[in-house]
Parts: sequence; structure tokens; C-alpha cells
Amino acid sequence: MDFITLVFKNLNTWGLTAILFTVGILEFSFGLYKKWKTNDKLVDLASILFGKLIVPVLVSYFALQLLPKVLPEFKNIFTWVPFWWGFIIICIADDLTQYWYHRLHHEVPWLWKFHRTHHSAPYMGMAMASRQGFFYTILFPQTYVTTTLVFLGLGVPALFARGIKGLITMMAHSSIKWDKPFYDIKWLHPIAWVMERTISTPATHHAHHAAHERDGVGHYHGNYGNMFFLWDVIFGTAKITRKYPEQYGLEDYADDPWYSQVLYPLVKSNKKGSELAE
Repeated sequence: MDFITLVFKNLNTWGLTAILFTVGILEFSFGLYKKWKTNDKLVDLASILFGKLIVPVLVSYFALQLLPKVLPEFKNIFTWVPFWWGFIIICIADDLTQYWYHRLHHEVPWLWKFHRTHHSAPYMGMAMASRQGFFYTILFPQTYVTTTLVFLGLGVPALFARGIKGLITMMAHSSIKWDKPFYDIKWLHPIAWVMERTISTPATHHAHHAAHERDGVGHYHGNYGNMFFLWDVIFGTAKITRKYPEQYGLEDYADDPWYSQVLYPLVKSNKKGSELAE
């Protein structure tokens, strides 16, 4: 029990990694990565390297070097804001920005190619949660919004918000259907009703990763929310079925090489007919 308390106290540092590592082991133990081919492993690992280690660190470093020179009078101007108000501001600014960024990459054809990598995985799980092309990652608007708010004095709330969002997002991508008991146990239904309309859960987010919509569950033209599913409810893109898709990934997936999926358009696919070969 003391260890669990320690993990959550250090959620923004090693705590989140410990949780993801534990859940990852459980996914492997239950055989939930049966479709994890070598090419997909390389896509996932390269995406984690760029998306979680290289890009955020570089963006944050250069932004926090540049902003004091460009806007010196605004440094720490919001330090007077109470922690919980800062937390709310960060969550809304970060996640609402990502909702629209994500949604546009589904609705604008040429932007879709930069996000397509995230949907090419024929499975769900911790490993593919960060699966994105390099350019989709480096242009994440919420990274710049959050970094700016940190410069303005909301650093502590930002760290906390980042930890909570990371946990919710990873668990929504997890192949472990942890939300299922809330739908199966009758006295938990009121909690389920509120939860599934507030945050992303496996049922709602898995539907977004469905290979098709013929099963009545898949909804890759909606359910865009990352931390908050509330944005989908507000903007009319929500679909709640409390069920899980029968198939994940892309029906027209050409098994593009990992390097083209991560580095397109710098490196294009060698698969004839692939969107990434154009």
C-alpha cells in the first residue's frame, strides 16, 4: 500500500512509467499482443522515442529559452493563480487544443497522412498509445500551449495535469477493458454514465480505432477526445455503445515500412497503392 501511495505521489516522474510498465506486463501476460509483428514493434518503439523523449524535451527546452527573450515581462505572471485553478486551465487549454488538432487530422485529407500511423496498428495496447508520425508529434499545438503556460507561471499545475492526462490516455488505449465492470454491474451504471461522458475509456476510444463501422460500434469519424471525452459530447462527435470493435487498424493497410510511417513525407513507403507512397 505504501508503494502505491509513493507511485501516485511521483506520478509526474517515475510513477507514471511504473504504472505503464505494470499494465504493459499484464497485457503481455494475457496474450494481448498476438498481432504485434516486428514492423509494428519498430513503429511503436520509434514513436515512443520521438514522441515521449526527444520532441517534448527539445520543444520545451527551446521554447523556455526563447520566451524569456521575447516576452521577459510575462515570466511567472500567473504564479498568483491557485493550484487547482491552474490545473483546470492547463487541462482545458491542453486537451481542447488536442481535440481539434486530432479532429482536423481526420477531416482534412492531406493532414490524415500525418496521423494515419496511429491508426495502422491492428491491436490496442500501451505500446501503440504513442504511435504517431514525427511531423504529427512535432506540431502538437498543446505542447506549445502548455510550455507557454509553464513559462507564465503554471509549472506545478502543468506537471500534475500532464501526469493525470498521461494516465487516462494510456488506459483508454489499453487492451485491458477495465471499464467493462462498470457496464456489467448494475449498481455501477450511474458511475459509468458520468465516467464515459467525461473521460476517454477503452469502450469509447477503442471505437475510434476500429477498422470499420459496419459492426455498429466503430466510430473513427468521432470519439476524438484524449483526456476528456466531454469534448465529443459538446461538439456532437460522440458515440457511446459500451461495446468494443470486432477489428482494429486500417482495412487498406499496406504494412508500410516502419521508417516511412514514422518519417513520412521525408521517407515515403515502397508499398504500391499506399497513401504514404504518394
